[in-house]
Amino acid sequence: QVQLVESGGGLVRAGGSLRLSCAASERTISTYTKAWFRQAPGKEREFVAAISWSGGRSEYSNSVKGRFTISRDNTKNTMYLQMNSLKPEDTAVYYCAAHPYSSGTLASQAYNYWGQGTQVTVSS
Repeated sequence: QVQLVESGGGLVRAGGSLRLSCAASERTISTYTKAWFRQAPGKEREFVAAISWSGGRSEYSNSVKGRFTISRDNTKNTMYLQMNSLKPEDTAVYYCAAHPYSSGTLASQAYNYWGQGTQVTVSS
């Protein structure tokens, strides 16, 4: 059984910062592509950012590019999302995900391991 557990969410004012963490229960997914998705009420889950197993390649959605930074520490089985210059439209439940990479973009992978999510609320 593989578990991904997000933490670090909370309430922040617009323009502020948060750092999300995603801890994996097993090292078997340490070489998987990992990603962050988010879902706001009434909306579909959307891609936010992804990172290759080695951390050498990353992808971002246009809406967060330049503001968010994804990283990972495989020695700790942990992935991070540093979120700066937060906007009210960033408000959502943020989920971490993992999937072995084969080909294509990191965002297009069929992620099959998911965390429970952590709430991020940005006030104006």
